[in-house]
Amino acid sequence: MAEATKNLEARAVLRYARTSPTKARQVINQIRGKDVGVALALLHGMNKRAARIVEKLLKSAIANAEMKDMDIDNLYIKEIRAEDGPILKRYMPRAYGRATPKKRRFSHIFITLAERQ
Repeated sequence: MAEATKNLEARAVLRYARTSPTKARQVINQIRGKDVGVALALLHGMNKRAARIVEKLLKSAIANAEMKDMDIDNLYIKEIRAEDGPILKRYMPRAYGRATPKKRRFSHIFITLAERQ
């Protein structure tokens, strides 16, 4: 039973985030594998809209880790990914009676935290 408590993980999921997966991946690639404190500092300094979304999700995962009595100082980002969500398809009126499609993309962001040994 003691072995099972050592491998605790804390997760947080954000579905239907109002940012494209490509833009979210630009942010999450910067913090993948880093310690939680370093990742929060990096996200706070980034000038991207997706950074605010990922920062809020990371804080949620940290709160979930606290509820599991994990040591916050030893946490690192074990896994983080952004997947495609649904796409809203809209049309934009253009000149000469034409219309061009616009795709509004959503993403699902998953984060898993674990303790360093």
